[in-house]
Amino acid sequence: PPQLPRWKRSRREVLQCLERFLRAVLTGGPLSAPAAASPSAWQRFLACCRGQGLLAAAESHAGAGRYWTRAATSGPLCLILDDNFYYQSMRYEVYQLARKYSLSFCQLFLECPLECCLQRNRLRSHPLPDETICLMARKIEMPDLKKNAWERNSLILKSFDCTSEDNEQIISLLATALENPVKQNEENAEQKEADRATCAASTVHQADQTCRRIISQIMKDAKDKNVLPSEMKSLAEELNKLKAEFLEDLRQGNDVKNQICIQNQYSDPATSIISSFQREATNVVNKYILK
Repeated sequence: PPQLPRWKRSRREVLQCLERFLRAVLTGGPLSAPAAASPSAWQRFLACCRGQGLLAAAESHAGAGRYWTRAATSGPLCLILDDNFYYQSMRYEVYQLARKYSLSFCQLFLECPLECCLQRNRLRSHPLPDETICLMARKIEMPDLKKNAWERNSLILKSFDCTSEDNEQIISLLATALENPVKQNEENAEQKEADRATCAASTVHQADQTCRRIISQIMKDAKDKNVLPSEMKSLAEELNKLKAEFLEDLRQGNDVKNQICIQNQYSDPATSIISSFQREATNVVNKYILK
């Protein structure tokens, strides 16, 4: 869509061109431009393919904007996407493409100290502003092999201290990925877990905000009922402790009502979940007001 930032449009166009190439290689059909990609993006992509010897040279094969791929016969075809991919969601788009066509997928993450990045950037022919590098360093998300099953084929290397052992690790990573292509049905469990985690985080945030408002109103009511200042402090401590315990239970999934969010993503689980906190908070304040 035209309203997308330029970098997002470029990223999307690359993936669209890449998918067209994969489909042509796998089916043996012609390679034609995706409708949504700009002509300039498509020509740059074709130039890249030609440079790697991936397009048939015979002019007779090209016609009406169509090209033919030369599938690798001597070994596996490895496509390297060289980019920062600083958000996991960006890398996940590539994983989805691999899953769609049952291809292998792996990630190589180069970990580098900020100062080293800044020094290298200043040596480039067209350096970026330091602020851009610093912002990237704050935003970048490393592969999380424990949390994201789809990132299990990942290797994290220290890019400022490369060794010959790194080459062996990279070859091993590629071999493992090639031997274990992504299966289309693998995503079901992974996506459910990702949805559950996102939903739980959203529910906890909603509950936290609502608890704060409840505590604020309770403290105001207690003050209006002339609860002593010393007791107001104790009341606040009890309520905040109760809130912390309640949110931790919710975060750990101990509250059965937390499942409401997963069962119906359009419902407002915080409304029903928070009622139990409100009841307990009322019991706490009554100890101070009903003396």
